[in-house]
Amino acid sequence: MSTKVYVGGLAWATSDEELQESFQSFGEITEAVVIKDRDTGRSRGFGFVTFADPEGATKAIAEMNGA
Repeated sequence: MSTKVYVGGLAWATSDEELQESFQSFGEITEAVVIKDRDTGRSRGFGFVTFADPEGATKAIAEMNGA
């Protein structure tokens, strides 16, 4: 069962690939998406990382919260 984690406070220049690289050490990632404004295509400063297992998501939340 996969677990989706909200990631806020991203730099405007953060890409999907950079987001995935930042979280891949916590476990297998099935998807990493930076949400973009539909009109401008610019990042909205948040995204979502989907982990293949809940343990990876729990580790990521514990270590990255506030970072």
